[in-house]
Amino acid sequence: MTAQISPGFLGVLGTGIGAILLYAVAGVLLMLLGFYAVDVTTPGKLNRMVRAGLPGAVLVTAAGMVSMAFIVVVAVYRSTGGLLEGLLGALVFGLVGILAQVGGVRLLEWVTGIDIGAVLAAERLQPQAFVVAAAHVALGLVVAVAIL
Repeated sequence: MTAQISPGFLGVLGTGIGAILLYAVAGVLLMLLGFYAVDVTTPGKLNRMVRAGLPGAVLVTAAGMVSMAFIVVVAVYRSTGGLLEGLLGALVFGLVGILAQVGGVRLLEWVTGIDIGAVLAAERLQPQAFVVAAAHVALGLVVAVAIL
């Protein structure tokens, strides 16, 4: 018995690798866009607060990134059709999902009266940071399931 590779295998392998790389780039772009959407809609420079190690900023940012990942993963999973259609669908669903998630968290902060600027800038972890972090994760899950 000899080992053989079918003639079309390398083409399938190349196409698969290309698709993985393209979806990875799309995912990274959406994650960056999600981070900046959270950054722009919160008082202060979130990336500076995270680098400074402010615990509320780190917790809320981490939860935001996890929630964005839920949305991006489901948007990629949901993509159908050819590669270009799939990428476009993932980008559109991901973008709309991120906007819905960020808007929902900002609304929750407003309704609960949480001063997110103070929570993020505090030297010690504030209990309200857990509410905001939970809202990010919860809304990310809701949006992700809605994409399905």
